[in-house]
Amino acid sequence: MHSKSGHRARSSPECCRFSSEELRGDARLAVPRFRSRDLEQIRPKMRKRILARTLHPAAEQGWLDLESIASVEITSEDKAFPIESALLQRDKGGWRAAEPAIQTIRLIFDEPQRLRRISVVFEETETKRTQEFTLRWSADRGSSFREIVRQQWNFSSPDATRETEDYTVDLSNVTLLDLTIEPDKENSKARASLLSLRLA
Repeated sequence: MHSKSGHRARSSPECCRFSSEELRGDARLAVPRFRSRDLEQIRPKMRKRILARTLHPAAEQGWLDLESIASVEITSEDKAFPIESALLQRDKGGWRAAEPAIQTIRLIFDEPQRLRRISVVFEETETKRTQEFTLRWSADRGSSFREIVRQQWNFSSPDATRETEDYTVDLSNVTLLDLTIEPDKENSKARASLLSLRLA
Protein backbone atom coordinates (compact mmCIF):
# COMPACT_ATOMS: atom_id res chain seq x y z
CA MET A 1 0.00 0.00 0.00
CA HIS A 2 1.23 3.49 -0.87
CA SER A 3 0.59 6.63 1.12
CA LYS A 4 -1.08 9.63 -0.48
CA SER A 5 2.23 11.44 -0.75
CA GLY A 6 3.63 8.78 -3.03
CA HIS A 7 6.25 7.50 -0.59
CA ARG A 8 6.16 4.06 0.88
CA ALA A 9 4.82 4.16 4.43
CA ARG A 10 7.31 2.78 6.94
CA SER A 11 6.20 0.18 9.37
CA SER A 12 8.09 -0.93 12.47
CA PRO A 13 9.44 -4.50 12.34
CA GLU A 14 7.54 -6.93 14.47
CA CYS A 15 10.70 -7.87 16.38
CA CYS A 16 11.13 -4.33 17.68
CA ARG A 17 7.62 -3.72 18.96
CA PHE A 18 7.27 -3.59 22.73
CA SER A 19 4.46 -2.25 24.76
CA SER A 20 5.14 0.09 27.67
CA GLU A 21 3.83 -2.64 29.99
CA GLU A 22 6.36 -5.11 28.62
CA LEU A 23 9.21 -2.67 29.05
CA ARG A 24 8.25 -2.00 32.64
CA GLY A 25 7.80 -5.71 33.36
CA ASP A 26 11.04 -7.04 31.85
CA ALA A 27 14.08 -5.84 33.78
CA ARG A 28 16.39 -6.98 30.96
CA LEU A 29 14.84 -4.48 28.58
CA ALA A 30 14.73 -1.54 30.96
CA VAL A 31 17.19 1.30 30.35
CA PRO A 32 19.21 2.01 33.54
CA ARG A 33 18.91 5.49 35.01
CA PHE A 34 21.69 7.06 37.12
CA ARG A 35 21.37 9.86 39.58
CA SER A 36 23.98 12.63 39.43
CA ARG A 37 25.55 11.55 42.69
CA ASP A 38 25.90 8.00 41.32
CA LEU A 39 27.80 9.38 38.32
CA GLU A 40 30.13 11.27 40.64
CA GLN A 41 31.00 8.00 42.37
CA ILE A 42 31.70 6.28 39.05
CA ARG A 43 33.77 9.12 37.52
CA PRO A 44 37.49 8.73 38.37
CA LYS A 45 39.08 11.57 40.36
CA MET A 46 42.50 13.08 39.63
CA ARG A 47 45.02 12.95 42.43
CA LYS A 48 45.85 16.42 43.75
CA ARG A 49 47.39 18.23 46.67
CA ILE A 50 47.53 21.88 47.75
CA LEU A 51 50.97 23.42 48.19
CA ALA A 52 51.65 26.00 50.87
CA ARG A 53 52.74 29.43 49.63
CA THR A 54 56.23 30.29 50.85
CA LEU A 55 56.89 33.52 48.93
CA HIS A 56 58.32 36.50 50.78
CA PRO A 57 55.89 39.49 50.75
CA ALA A 58 58.35 41.47 48.63
CA ALA A 59 58.64 38.62 46.15
CA GLU A 60 54.86 38.49 45.72
CA GLN A 61 54.98 42.04 44.39
CA GLY A 62 57.97 41.27 42.18
CA TRP A 63 60.36 43.48 44.17
CA LEU A 64 63.81 42.29 45.19
CA ASP A 65 64.37 41.51 48.85
CA LEU A 66 67.13 44.06 49.41
CA GLU A 67 67.65 43.03 53.00
CA SER A 68 68.93 39.60 51.94
CA ILE A 69 70.90 40.49 48.78
CA ALA A 70 72.55 43.85 49.47
CA SER A 71 74.17 46.16 51.98
CA VAL A 72 73.70 49.91 52.02
CA GLU A 73 75.94 52.93 52.53
CA ILE A 74 74.60 56.43 53.30
CA THR A 75 76.22 59.80 53.88
CA SER A 76 73.75 60.88 56.56
CA GLU A 77 70.74 59.56 58.49
CA ASP A 78 68.19 60.94 60.91
CA LYS A 79 67.76 58.34 63.68
CA ALA A 80 63.99 58.83 63.54
CA PHE A 81 63.95 58.12 59.79
CA PRO A 82 66.47 55.31 59.09
CA ILE A 83 67.24 54.07 55.59
CA GLU A 84 65.48 50.76 56.29
CA SER A 85 62.19 52.66 56.28
CA ALA A 86 62.72 53.48 52.60
CA LEU A 87 64.19 50.18 51.43
CA LEU A 88 62.13 47.53 53.24
CA GLN A 89 58.44 47.03 52.54
CA ARG A 90 57.55 46.22 56.12
CA ASP A 91 58.80 49.64 57.30
CA LYS A 92 57.08 52.95 56.66
CA GLY A 93 57.97 56.61 56.96
CA GLY A 94 60.95 56.74 54.63
CA TRP A 95 64.52 57.98 55.10
CA ARG A 96 65.66 61.49 55.97
CA ALA A 97 69.14 63.00 56.17
CA ALA A 98 70.34 64.30 59.52
CA GLU A 99 71.95 67.36 57.92
CA PRO A 100 71.60 69.56 54.80
CA ALA A 101 73.58 69.26 51.55
CA ILE A 102 73.81 66.63 48.81
CA GLN A 103 73.34 63.06 50.04
CA THR A 104 74.16 59.63 48.59
CA ILE A 105 72.48 56.27 49.11
CA ARG A 106 74.50 53.35 47.74
CA LEU A 107 73.30 49.77 47.41
CA ILE A 108 76.08 47.19 47.19
CA PHE A 109 74.89 43.79 45.98
CA ASP A 110 76.36 40.55 47.31
CA GLU A 111 76.10 39.06 43.82
CA PRO A 112 75.66 40.84 40.45
CA GLN A 113 72.00 41.52 39.74
CA ARG A 114 69.85 42.01 36.66
CA LEU A 115 67.49 44.94 37.07
CA ARG A 116 64.36 45.48 34.98
CA ARG A 117 62.51 48.10 37.03
CA ILE A 118 63.41 50.91 39.43
CA SER A 119 60.82 52.79 41.47
CA VAL A 120 61.61 55.87 43.56
CA VAL A 121 59.16 57.97 45.58
CA PHE A 122 59.89 61.30 47.28
CA GLU A 123 57.55 63.30 49.50
CA GLU A 124 57.79 66.85 50.83
CA THR A 125 54.82 68.42 52.61
CA GLU A 126 56.51 71.28 54.47
CA THR A 127 59.04 73.09 52.28
CA LYS A 128 58.86 74.51 48.79
CA ARG A 129 62.02 73.40 47.00
CA THR A 130 63.51 72.24 43.69
CA GLN A 131 65.11 68.82 44.03
CA GLU A 132 67.41 66.97 41.65
CA PHE A 133 68.34 63.31 41.93
CA THR A 134 70.64 61.09 39.88
CA LEU A 135 70.59 57.30 39.54
CA ARG A 136 73.79 55.53 38.45
CA TRP A 137 74.93 51.93 38.34
CA SER A 138 78.22 50.09 38.24
CA ALA A 139 79.25 46.65 37.01
CA ASP A 140 82.72 46.80 38.60
CA ARG A 141 82.08 47.63 42.25
CA GLY A 142 82.26 51.38 41.73
CA SER A 143 85.37 51.71 39.57
CA SER A 144 83.16 53.20 36.85
CA PHE A 145 79.53 54.37 36.68
CA ARG A 146 76.83 54.69 34.06
CA GLU A 147 74.03 57.19 34.51
CA ILE A 148 70.46 55.89 34.37
CA VAL A 149 68.52 59.11 34.87
CA ARG A 150 68.85 62.67 36.17
CA GLN A 151 65.54 64.23 37.23
CA GLN A 152 64.36 67.53 38.74
CA TRP A 153 61.12 68.10 40.62
CA ASN A 154 59.52 71.20 42.14
CA PHE A 155 57.86 70.48 45.48
CA SER A 156 55.10 72.87 46.43
CA SER A 157 52.38 72.22 49.00
CA PRO A 158 49.54 71.37 48.67
CA ASP A 159 49.49 70.54 44.95
CA ALA A 160 52.90 68.96 44.35
CA THR A 161 54.01 67.15 47.50
CA ARG A 162 54.94 63.76 46.05
CA GLU A 163 57.21 62.71 43.20
CA THR A 164 56.78 59.14 41.93
CA GLU A 165 59.11 57.80 39.25
CA ASP A 166 58.95 54.29 37.77
CA TYR A 167 61.64 53.35 35.26
CA THR A 168 61.77 50.28 33.01
CA VAL A 169 65.39 49.26 32.52
CA ASP A 170 67.43 46.30 31.32
CA LEU A 171 70.67 46.29 33.30
CA SER A 172 72.87 43.20 33.68
CA ASN A 173 75.68 42.48 36.14
CA VAL A 174 74.75 45.34 38.45
CA THR A 175 77.06 45.27 41.46
CA LEU A 176 76.26 48.74 42.80
CA LEU A 177 73.39 51.21 42.52
CA ASP A 178 73.97 54.82 43.48
CA LEU A 179 71.24 57.39 44.27
CA THR A 180 72.45 60.97 44.75
CA ILE A 181 69.98 63.58 46.00
CA GLU A 182 70.42 67.35 45.89
CA PRO A 183 67.48 68.45 48.05
CA ASP A 184 67.25 72.04 46.84
CA LYS A 185 68.95 73.73 43.90
CA GLU A 186 68.43 77.16 45.51
CA ASN A 187 68.58 76.54 49.27
CA SER A 188 71.63 74.83 50.72
CA LYS A 189 69.93 74.34 54.09
CA ALA A 190 67.31 71.87 52.85
CA ARG A 191 67.54 68.23 53.96
CA ALA A 192 67.18 65.30 51.58
CA SER A 193 64.55 62.61 52.06
CA LEU A 194 63.33 59.45 50.32
CA LEU A 195 59.98 57.77 50.88
CA SER A 196 60.80 54.51 49.08
CA LEU A 197 63.20 52.81 46.70
CA ARG A 198 62.16 49.51 45.06
CA LEU A 199 64.00 47.32 42.55
CA ALA A 200 62.88 44.42 40.40
